Amino acid sequence: MNFQDLHERLRLELVERIARGGLTGSELARQAGFKQAHVSNYLNRKRALSLEGLDRVLAAQGLSVDELLPLDLNAAAGELEEGGAGQNAGMGLRTEAIPVVTATTAAVEAVVRPGTVIETVEVAAASLRGNRWWTPEKYGHWERYVGVRVDAQQAAAMEPLLTAGAIAVIDRHYRSLAPYRPQQRTLFAVRTGLGAGAGLVLRYVEMEGTNLVLRPLSQSAAVQVLAVRGQETPADFIVGRVCVLVSEL
Repeated sequence: MNFQDLHERLRLELVERIARGGLTGSELARQAGFKQAHVSNYLNRKRALSLEGLDRVLAAQGLSVDELLPLDLNAAAGELEEGGAGQNAGMGLRTEAIPVVTATTAAVEAVVRPGTVIETVEVAAASLRGNRWWTPEKYGHWERYVGVRVDAQQAAAMEPLLTAGAIAVIDRHYRSLAPYRPQQRTLFAVRTGLGAGAGLVLRYVEMEGTNLVLRPLSQSAAVQVLAVRGQETPADFIVGRVCVLVSEL
């Protein structure tokens, strides 16, 4: 993670707080000692903050850098101490079984029950180890990795990135709009609908005002817009990041 990532994560956190109604741009400007136009330009990606400005905003909102980091540093340190170089050397040979479930199960069920598992897919443990995470506390207990089959409609909207029949492995502990890798768009699984009618769409996602904009790759597919209202946050719609794609042989 670099300073640019930190800058973007702070911006998204502030946008979410404003969307929830607990903060306004003018209030933030007053707290941090900025002009309102300066804050507005920052929130809308029209200008960046200096390191001093970042410190002022963090202090004004009672935030620390640790709260913005997506990586569980303590867990990572523990793994290094316990595993050692020998264990890491064999990591590339190990696999983990990921449950493949329906879109509804992936979207709304915190724990995958045995009866909801359609099949399992073996994924290289090295591709999962060390994945960064960012999720609100209320989603922290969710089973982290699940897989869903890509249907023809999803594939058509995101071709050539997705192919029908492939399995998309979703990291449900990454619910931040901040790009996972700098200068590269992140593919998200996003919940649509509620309860038994909930589904998933696999799209690139942007925040515009109080709306989540779901963008396909194909020009023939429609852009979808989800309104974030009341106490909702983008993390309530973002189910996770697609971290692995397993193509059908």
